[in-house]
Amino acid sequence: MLFDSKRIRLRKMEKGDVPLYHSWRNDIEMMSSTNPNLDQYSLEETLDFVETIILGSSSSKAYMIHEKEMDVTIGITSLINIDYKNRNAECIIDIGEKTYWGKGYGFEALRLLLNYAFLEMNLHRVSLRVFSFNKKAIRLYEKLGFKHEGTSRQCLYRYGQWYDIVHMGILKDEYKCETTF
Repeated sequence: MLFDSKRIRLRKMEKGDVPLYHSWRNDIEMMSSTNPNLDQYSLEETLDFVETIILGSSSSKAYMIHEKEMDVTIGITSLINIDYKNRNAECIIDIGEKTYWGKGYGFEALRLLLNYAFLEMNLHRVSLRVFSFNKKAIRLYEKLGFKHEGTSRQCLYRYGQWYDIVHMGILKDEYKCETTF
């Protein structure tokens, strides 16, 4: 099945997911490694963001990551800034439930998302941005086949110092599709 692996299932984000997403969006520890704008959001701000940017956009597709065994939603992964003409998109992922960090769920979720992007949507290129201090994420993306494409030098101030944002991308013909994992 396209949106299923042995351990997880991807399902479209719905308005009912807002409270859970809101709790992740306000978790500074989680967002410090993925969001350049650390801020606290009201539930209304999160609802507006989800309705306008995530659900209301024709250039994005957001999927909740649902862990099957414990029957719990653990994160979100998305294709954003989809350019249908040039067959490009950017991907993002957040594992919001910290007990699932470092256990391969991000790899599985991105594998499903890339299978969809390349095999169903027929995209040519998928890119992402990652903070230079997030070494685990960089290794994950390299393992999936992403290549380093550039760096925005010292554009993120975090933990009292400046960090780079690393730009990575993968082309359809570089991607090694695996449908069983």
